[in-house]
Parts: sequence; C-alpha cells; structure tokens
Amino acid sequence: MEKIWKLTQDKDWNALEKQFGWVNDMKDVPQHRTHHGEGNVAIHTQMVLDELAKSPQYNALTEQEQEILWTSALLHDVEKRSTSQDEGYGKVSANGHARRGEYTARTILFRDIPTPFHIREKITSFVRYHGLPLWLLEKVEPAKKIHEVSLRISTSQLKTLAQADAKGRICEDLPQLLESLELFEMFCKDEGCWGTPLEFETPNARFQYFNSIDGYIGYVPFDDFKSEVTMLSGLPGMGKDHYIQSLNKDIPVISLDAIRRKHKLSPTDRSATGWVVQTAKEQAREYLRKGQDFIWNATNITRLMRQQLVDLFTLYDAKVNIVYLEKPYEKWRSQNRNREFPLPENVLDKMMQKLEIPQLVEAHDVKYIVENY
Repeated sequence: MEKIWKLTQDKDWNALEKQFGWVNDMKDVPQHRTHHGEGNVAIHTQMVLDELAKSPQYNALTEQEQEILWTSALLHDVEKRSTSQDEGYGKVSANGHARRGEYTARTILFRDIPTPFHIREKITSFVRYHGLPLWLLEKVEPAKKIHEVSLRISTSQLKTLAQADAKGRICEDLPQLLESLELFEMFCKDEGCWGTPLEFETPNARFQYFNSIDGYIGYVPFDDFKSEVTMLSGLPGMGKDHYIQSLNKDIPVISLDAIRRKHKLSPTDRSATGWVVQTAKEQAREYLRKGQDFIWNATNITRLMRQQLVDLFTLYDAKVNIVYLEKPYEKWRSQNRNREFPLPENVLDKMMQKLEIPQLVEAHDVKYIVENY
C-alpha cells in the first residue's frame, strides 16, 4: 500500500503555529474589512480549513487528495504577508499574493518539508489558482485559461477549495461568490474539462492551440518538423551534463556554461549574460537552418526564458522537447559543492525562489526526470 504523504500529523492550529513560522506570521496580516470581516489571515485560514472539513466534495476524495487540498488551503494566502498594502479606512489589497504564494509553497515543500514532486506541484498549482474560479469569466480568454489549468490540477477540486475559501470568511457578497462558483462549474463542463484534463489528438495540436493567437480546439496540424530541439531545464547542479552523457548520442550541444568558460566569463557576471545568450542563439540558428537536431543546455528556470527560445526554435519548424531535471534538495546542494565550477549558495537560493516548473502547454513534449527524496 502506497504511503500517504502528509504535511504534518498534528493539524491543531496552535501546533501549526509552533511548527511553521509562515503559519505564525498569519496572525499579523490584516485583510480588507469588507471582504474579510472575520479579521486577519490566521482567522480566515482556520475558517477555510473548517469549511473544507465539512465539505461533502472534500470528504468524497481519497485520503491523499484530501491531504493535498488541506495543505493547499493552509498555504493559499501564505504570501498576503508580503503583498498586503494598507490603503486606509479598513481597505487592504494583496495583489499578486497567489502568484508569489506558488513560489513560496514550492520552496517550503522542496527545501523544508521534502515532498514528492507530483504532490508538491499539485499543491503549488492550487495555491496559484485558488481564486480563479471566482474571477475566471472576467479573464480575456477564459476558455484557454481553464484548459491550461485543467492540465495541472482537477478543476472540480479547485472549485472545492475556492468554495471553502468563499465560505471561510465574513462578507456581504457571499451569495454572489457562490453563484460565481456554480457558473465556473457549468463553464468547465461545457468546455470538457470538469475534473479532467482537456484532451488533444496530438502533442502538436495541443502546442498550436496554446501558442497560436488564432489556435482553436479541434485543429490538428500536420507534423512536418524539420528538426528536433531538446531544451534542458533545471537549477544549476541538478545533473544536466550527466543527463546529456547518459543519452549516448552524437548530437551537438549548445551550452551557455561552455561558452562562458571558453571566454573566461563568470556565471554570476550578469553584464555578460546577454552576449553569451546571443552567441548561443546564433549557433542555434545555424543548426536550425540546416535542419540539424541539437540540445540546448542551460537552466531555463522561468517560463519567459523558455518561451523566447521556443519561439525561436519553432520559427524554423523545429519540434521542441523540454526535459526538466530535479534532485532532492540536500543532494542538489551537495552536488553543487562537489562540482568543478560550484555556484555560491546565495545565488542558488535566489534562483530557487524564481523557479517555474515547465508545463505541458509550453512545448511539443515536456518530460520530468525527477529523483524524489
């Protein structure tokens, strides 16, 4: 029988405050008086957890699914502490708290409480999108947005979390919030992604839909690729070079680190980074024009970094595969210290806090090579 992952065995609030500094912080974070008449983030989070425990949808989940959703609820407003702005007269804004909360949840569940990758990434996704069901229909492209989210987490479980979030507060507009959640469920059902990921006929059909302005579901493009590019992604010291060696293929590798070392440039010299990237891109263009397969070896830890490269590669009709590599935190730090060219610990900390895991919508294929703790 598979072991059930739990954030903690003791879910008593006083115990949580003693065990986790980020829970203890919640009692000092005020909220908008109109939307949160109950008071601070600690009170709200406890009310959300209580509502979740009473929810029939929550109680119908498996034990592991419950633990994931419970942890997501505990963490959902963790970064109101860093984003809350007092606007006076009881008005408090916390713009961007969900996005920043995703990074914080990932750091906590990677560094402090080693968590299996697939569980960690579900929790970070729930934290990131916990407010989406309330505001989805106000988005520019609501269908495409919920299709993307459905590839990361269950939309029905997301509604369960959002419902607990709505009920776990004192506010006058609760009926409107609950109505928004019912509309969210209807919309997901109409779009074919209620509690299940949206399906595509081919990987290229999925890629074109999410990466074309006029992309639409049902369009299946002809796979006429001229080359194949493998883009590696992962924090420094996660074993990208070792992975390339393990492929045992005679294929060109464009390595940003190799370019830096050739020209005696430090990896922490940010002023040289632009030149290094442009040099690498010119080499890539040469391969792309020839229709030559190659590997792009760099950290590529943010979605924007990856998107710029994918746009370049696909301009030349290349098929793009992203390979994300990860080792457990302690092993990763040990590997970095034992590298020929180790990076300073504080640099790794900053990079870890910016890490965005590659998602299925970003390329024709996304592969995760993860060594769990």
